[in-house]
Amino acid sequence: MHACSDHASCVNEALHEADRVCAKKGLRFTTLRRKVLRLIWNNHGPAKAYAILDQLNHENASAKPSTVYRTLDFLMSTGLIHKVNSLNAYVGCSHPLRHNECYFLICKKCDEIQECCDRGLSQAITETTNKNKFNANGVTLEITGECLECITKNRT
Repeated sequence: MHACSDHASCVNEALHEADRVCAKKGLRFTTLRRKVLRLIWNNHGPAKAYAILDQLNHENASAKPSTVYRTLDFLMSTGLIHKVNSLNAYVGCSHPLRHNECYFLICKKCDEIQECCDRGLSQAITETTNKNKFNANGVTLEITGECLECITKNRT
């Protein structure tokens, strides 16, 4: 389901973009933040916090859950990652400076997650919240199903 054709290039571009975002916002992109972001991007599927912690502990046995969660909070606040609430997991954002109109397609067979953006969908949500006199603090839309690759595999 994911459109990445050169994974190493994809990961490197995400890290390069993170450098630009942090520099633009005047934030430090520390070694730990870089490592956690790389771990999330290493697999285009969802990354769970404790799996990240386990991977960090292979390099540094002093990593703690609170450290991982603080790092994930930083990466989310800068727009570098998204939390997929239904999976309690994290995915990298391919366009961190402009992701207010995004939603996720989640394949229940292969666990791939595709980030999609649609201005019309975002406007419909805004119109609905305004009409209902509701101030939304955040919107997360997650659509589950099967990707074309998994559907095709099931037919053969």
